[in-house]
Amino acid sequence: MNGYRSHQLAQRTVWLVRATTPWGFPLLYLGWAYLFWLPVVVSEASVWTYPNVVLLLVGGSSPLLAGVVLLWTTHGRVGFVDLRRRLLELGRISGRWWLIIVLFYPLFNLAAAGVALLIGGTAEPLEFISSERLFDPGSLFFLLAVALLFPAIEEIGLRGYWFDQLQTRWSALVSSLILGTVWALWHVPLVFMSGYYEGTTFQPELWWWMPSIVLTAIIGTWIYNNTSRSVLAVIVFHFLGNLTGETMGFAPDLYPYVHIGTAIVALTLVIWFGSDSLRGQDVPQPLPDWATVR
Repeated sequence: MNGYRSHQLAQRTVWLVRATTPWGFPLLYLGWAYLFWLPVVVSEASVWTYPNVVLLLVGGSSPLLAGVVLLWTTHGRVGFVDLRRRLLELGRISGRWWLIIVLFYPLFNLAAAGVALLIGGTAEPLEFISSERLFDPGSLFFLLAVALLFPAIEEIGLRGYWFDQLQTRWSALVSSLILGTVWALWHVPLVFMSGYYEGTTFQPELWWWMPSIVLTAIIGTWIYNNTSRSVLAVIVFHFLGNLTGETMGFAPDLYPYVHIGTAIVALTLVIWFGSDSLRGQDVPQPLPDWATVR
């Protein structure tokens, strides 16, 4: 009897997940994060003190948790095999796309800094990492760990699971705007956590950072769709964006204006490569095997 009830519960769970797709992911993704993060915000104590740091990490696992749970529920072992391949197969990323992934953020920052100098916006548009921080093993390890760990956790859920659910229903652009909006909402509590951005060159304000995250999602889709749905590609791209920001970041007063450049890049990609797939006009989206034609 217990086995039968367990089987019924499993079947109902699968039905519920499939019935709420693709909106089950953002509910779990945001709900889990906010459940643990809002107490940190309300406490007004430093996020790096106990127990706030534990709540930060547990809440921060929400994209990975939501992605893994829903991937297993909807696609089982086949879904995990597909995810593993997209995480490990280097052949999905051609040499040209490796160059784009590695050079995009350093070149973007240098170009934006050059424009700022030309128009007289600031005499020092970039803030480079200090030698003390660069050569301190503890600080360097923390920088690299955070810059890599969070992108991996985020992208496995967002691109490894959810984006395919969106892109089988809508165009690459519409899917990116949905993903970017939810992704931006996930970051909101971080802005209000005491000390979260302490010691970094990045001091965001919601009015310019939220739209920037949405625009960045479009650029991420361009990478993802042109590397055969490689989750590794977007993790490395995200990692290098974080790393560039910490080692060659913008002066704080320049950040709001720099994101005009992000908007120009995103708009150019949409016009040049097409909103349907961001791979080129009349080039189809790289959909998973389980997808049905819209």
